[in-house]
Amino acid sequence: MSEEILINVTPRETRLALIENGLLQEIYLERRSRSGYVGDIYLGKVVRVMPGMEAAFVDIGLERAAFLHSADIAPIGADGLEVRDGGETIDINTLLREGQLIVVQVAKDPIGTKGARLTTHLTLPSRHLVFLPRNLHIGISQRLENEEERNRLQALLEQCLLAESMQDRGGFIIRTAAEGASENELLEDIRFLRKLWAAVERRIGKSKDIRVLYRDLPLYLRAVRDLITPGIEKIRVDAQEAFDEISGFIQDFIPDFRDRLELYSGERPIFDLYGIDDEIDKALGRQVKLKSGGDLIIDQTEAMTTIDVNTGAFLGTKSHAETVLKTNLEAATSIARQLRIRNLGGIIILDFIDMDDPEHQRQVLRTLIKALEKDHARTMVTGISELGLVEMTRKRTRESLGQILCSACPVCEGRARLKTPETICYEIFREIVRVARVYENDELMVLASQVVVDRLLDEESSTLADLEVLTGKTIRFQVEPMYTQEQYDVVLF
Repeated sequence: MSEEILINVTPRETRLALIENGLLQEIYLERRSRSGYVGDIYLGKVVRVMPGMEAAFVDIGLERAAFLHSADIAPIGADGLEVRDGGETIDINTLLREGQLIVVQVAKDPIGTKGARLTTHLTLPSRHLVFLPRNLHIGISQRLENEEERNRLQALLEQCLLAESMQDRGGFIIRTAAEGASENELLEDIRFLRKLWAAVERRIGKSKDIRVLYRDLPLYLRAVRDLITPGIEKIRVDAQEAFDEISGFIQDFIPDFRDRLELYSGERPIFDLYGIDDEIDKALGRQVKLKSGGDLIIDQTEAMTTIDVNTGAFLGTKSHAETVLKTNLEAATSIARQLRIRNLGGIIILDFIDMDDPEHQRQVLRTLIKALEKDHARTMVTGISELGLVEMTRKRTRESLGQILCSACPVCEGRARLKTPETICYEIFREIVRVARVYENDELMVLASQVVVDRLLDEESSTLADLEVLTGKTIRFQVEPMYTQEQYDVVLF
């Protein structure tokens, strides 16, 4: 499988695309005006404790106060390590008080109207390891499936910690990217993370108010740290400064990848060359066409995302059951890709075309789960329910592609529906009757959009004539070019 990373850097925005076999699989965006906060560490101030929610709101200097649940708070002992509570729930009032300064890390970015989600379980990532400065836990990524390699890395890490006298000075998690790593590479990461945490501790000691203690790397360096695997054949960057930074990072941490980094200097923009912008535009629509002729309809709401599978124009050449199976199998693969491109998270409901054959159901589920294995976000899939639905979750730590690039329509306010001109006309009739009963003026003026006024004077003209007789008032009309289809006013004239 051929994989590439494309990085487009401009003064205001960085965009990164992960390509597999020529197809876009994931897109990452970071804008200077609203860059992500996940991984950043802050000294925050508790502004409100909510005993009923077992949580608190913490001011970390962002637009909205961030949310900290008691489950994400670990008391710190005299040794600077987290105190184990035996799994018992601790009353939030014993953990926090209003006005208290507290060191927290952003676990989830602000999404929609919700503030950032915080934790006190601090982590600092490097290329091969994640450092837990307040925890002695030693773990390894579940994505590393080879048991022999897992055992080798765990033994190697323990050996490195012994050599560095760090057995009781924090914990570590071995990352998926550590597969094949040498003792020297792990030692370099341990030393780097140790120095990084020492710098954060110095900032904590000097700080008396809300401030940033640690900010994660820019997007293009995070991508090199987190996304590069042996399968990545090329990393193409279109900006010299970013290229130089990435080159230095690779030289320090993954020198074997030096030959895979390339500065793109072609005349055509790099995303145009690979058709990425067209793919992004498609990912903002509701409908996704399948090669078979079927389609997916994707609707994202505050509570969940629903994906409906339709056969469309595909009739197949065999039985109806085979046609449905083929469409559902193609849809399962496409759904996994769309979840990654759109970065859809939370609860997701998949409505595949109904299948009576249990073996066909198992095939579709296996295909879906197999396709989701490539996803960097954690997913969980249930079986097909009695209603023929598949429920799944995908970890959400940042806004979806649509939330980053789009805002609610000012005309329909995000409903994706407009009242018809006929409906607005009937609303105007009711408003005329209401105003006529309250005021004694002889004339009323209706202000509305062109399409509504046209209907009032055409299809609804006989109703208007009856209304003038009923109210005893003359009704005039004026088109307001700036009014939307649903806007109108009935005023005294």
